[in-house]
Amino acid sequence: MSFRMTVFFGFLAVTFAAAAADKRGSAALPQPYQRLLPLHQQLPPPQPGEWLAMHPEPGQSFQEYVGSGPVKPDSRRRTIYIQPLGEFSRPQRQILDLTARYMEIYFGLPVKTLEDVPLRIIPRKARRKHPAWGDDQILTTHVLEDVLAPRLPKDAVAMIALTTSDLWPGEGWNFVFGQASLAERVGVWSVYRNGDPEESGDSFRLCLRRTLRTATHETAHMLSMPHCIFYRCNLCGSNHRAEADQHPLWLCPQCLAKLCWATGVDPARRYQRLAEFFKENDFKTEQEFCEQSLKLLRDGA
Repeated sequence: MSFRMTVFFGFLAVTFAAAAADKRGSAALPQPYQRLLPLHQQLPPPQPGEWLAMHPEPGQSFQEYVGSGPVKPDSRRRTIYIQPLGEFSRPQRQILDLTARYMEIYFGLPVKTLEDVPLRIIPRKARRKHPAWGDDQILTTHVLEDVLAPRLPKDAVAMIALTTSDLWPGEGWNFVFGQASLAERVGVWSVYRNGDPEESGDSFRLCLRRTLRTATHETAHMLSMPHCIFYRCNLCGSNHRAEADQHPLWLCPQCLAKLCWATGVDPARRYQRLAEFFKENDFKTEQEFCEQSLKLLRDGA
């Protein structure tokens, strides 16, 4: 059997599994989230080189998430910490500050930004120049295990580093936008491949959008939320920049139900605050989506 045929049958397996799992999972969604389904586009079959073509995943319904004993906030651990790692330009610092504010709205939890940690704490053994591109990169596993884990505050539900350095997760990989541990409550993401925020207003918004997506995607993983295979969703996996840019900032109803159940955030209030954030930062598509979602929730109340 040719490689092309192997990949083709892999597409079918992923597509059928996703459709069957979503049919069962959607039927068990709480009613507020059922109302949101018409706004969401099902994830199409993966193309060669995309995440699900390379990494087939089973998906997870809301009910399966609840039954899995996920990491979630409690009375002792309710704060998300952001650890800046390296040097930041003024526009990059502005993006960091906006991201911290956005994450507080997105998760409905307190967010605190810690004092900067310099890149010189990363040892030579956890650095490399990409063998083909020459980019300076730092090892994500070192950041997670040796930088963040020892600094994890006692009241942290999650701690995530933001860096301007490029990242790679180890042998066999070129780079990653970010990486997180589903169990250890630590993660790291980078603005290195998000574009130049100093170039223009559009470039700033593009860099901000990419940073918001990666930050919330990786933090959701730390709440034990796996990749989504049902809809175009912030929790979809990405193998490259073009694929990542196709995914929205919003969550599908399955993943939104998980987040709201885990954090206790009210979905209507969350959409209202997100719409206000998007309006302030000229994200028209996202603002309209949140306003439409809010209307569906309120009309059915």
